[in-house]
Amino acid sequence: MKIIEINSKNFDIKKRLNKSIKFVVFHYTGMQSERESILRLCDTKYKVSSHLLIGQNGKIYRLVNDNKIAWHAGISQWGRYKNLNKYSIGIELVNKGHQFGYTYFKKKQISSLIKICKSLTKKYNIKRQNFVGHSDIAPLRKIDPGEKFPWEKLGLKKIGLWHNCKSSELTKFRRVKISKKLKLKFIKNLIKIGYSLQRKRKSDLRKIIKAFQMHFRKSLINGMIDKECMIIAQSLCKKL
Repeated sequence: MKIIEINSKNFDIKKRLNKSIKFVVFHYTGMQSERESILRLCDTKYKVSSHLLIGQNGKIYRLVNDNKIAWHAGISQWGRYKNLNKYSIGIELVNKGHQFGYTYFKKKQISSLIKICKSLTKKYNIKRQNFVGHSDIAPLRKIDPGEKFPWEKLGLKKIGLWHNCKSSELTKFRRVKISKKLKLKFIKNLIKIGYSLQRKRKSDLRKIIKAFQMHFRKSLINGMIDKECMIIAQSLCKKL
């Protein structure tokens, strides 16, 4: 697996131990091109970077060494871990994103991503549920890698958590209302999966539910709790 070295200076000077690396966070670049993405991730003016960048043609670039803390996650939380930069490998995938013409990720790009993730799993013993999206760990701020990211395909490779529910059976529960008691159970399941629900505002909860739906129920992202969402969350929790 060939990796092209391009050094970004956007990282913490202090090194970290291998055992502190527990997560992999996926992003899209949200830029017009691969070249523009590289320039932004290496420009000290913007103070943003990632450990790896994967082009649409499948080329893999290393911008920051694994033992350095790259600046990709920002204010974030997953489970009991806060500020995920300290504990994660950040992977950017070249994609114009929602602002400039969001597209499906390319086959070669995802093939390279799978290879990298398998290598990282082996090297750092990363649990499958610890492969997450930027929108999972910062749902109030971020929407990448978005609803076109192939979570199910990765899940079948044991990269990221995925449910056992068949879509043909799930759809009949879509938009089916559930009781307040079951809604509270769903929220508890969200917390068990890793989502942070410390803030109590309804608008915040809606964004967190949308992040869950972008990841696990992308066919309808409305921020509303229904029976389909509840069933998916229960299936995920059984795998933890």
